[in-house]
Amino acid sequence: MFKGFLTVVEHCSICNLDLRKADSGDGPAVFLTLVLGTLLVPSALLLEVSTEPPLWVHALIWPVAITLVASLLLRPFKATMIALQYRHRASDSGTETYD
Repeated sequence: MFKGFLTVVEHCSICNLDLRKADSGDGPAVFLTLVLGTLLVPSALLLEVSTEPPLWVHALIWPVAITLVASLLLRPFKATMIALQYRHRASDSGTETYD
């Protein structure tokens, strides 16, 4: 589905669906932000309460963790959003039919 890190190919190699019109917009990033906040904020708080590390430890750990998790999950979230657009015939995906 992807030809680059986040660039969508023009056509599906299996069903020949035109994916140029499938634009997920900011949806995947919004959902990813919610997931990251739900997972990493309690983790940071737990680390702070349990070990009370210096501030530089938090400054070292959490930006790396956020970047790594976001990089790993952004493609699946984008693919899921495009699949949902196709499944529910969202008008932005170009899959609606006019009879």
